[in-house]
Amino acid sequence: MYAIVEIAGQQFKVAKDQKVYVNRLAGEEGDKVSFDKVLLTADGDNVTVGAPAIDGALVGAKINRHLKGDKVIVFKKKRRKGYRVKNGHRQALTEILIEGIDLKGGKKATSAKKEDPKKEESKKESKSDKKSEDLSQHTVVELREMAKEKGVEGYSSMKKAELIAALS
Repeated sequence: MYAIVEIAGQQFKVAKDQKVYVNRLAGEEGDKVSFDKVLLTADGDNVTVGAPAIDGALVGAKINRHLKGDKVIVFKKKRRKGYRVKNGHRQALTEILIEGIDLKGGKKATSAKKEDPKKEESKKESKSDKKSEDLSQHTVVELREMAKEKGVEGYSSMKKAELIAALS
């Protein structure tokens, strides 16, 4: 199982028990950190893609140590002008150990199981409430197709809330 997660503005492909070098993070050595901006998870053939991030997914990690990267030499020169500048740079890094990838809320199958007890309560609700709930789960493209079939004018420029109101 692996995940693509955004850490300190950069995207990393991580797996459990993997060491990753990222830009310096706030925190002491031995601290636990978690990253909630998980963009993609894959477990065999089961791939979950976020839009832009997966809700409820977390990647837990532990800060192993803070260190500096290899020295990079920056040399600038303009020929025949006598201009030469030499600078060095060492990037501040943090080594983290990925402890686990948690997908709570990330899988659609688990969210469907949670809705089963609510079906008993929803039977008491009116039919119009059910329609609005069902419509809110559709994408904008699907709602536009429904509006087209129903004959609603100006559906192409409507936002999702306006489409739901027009279809209700």
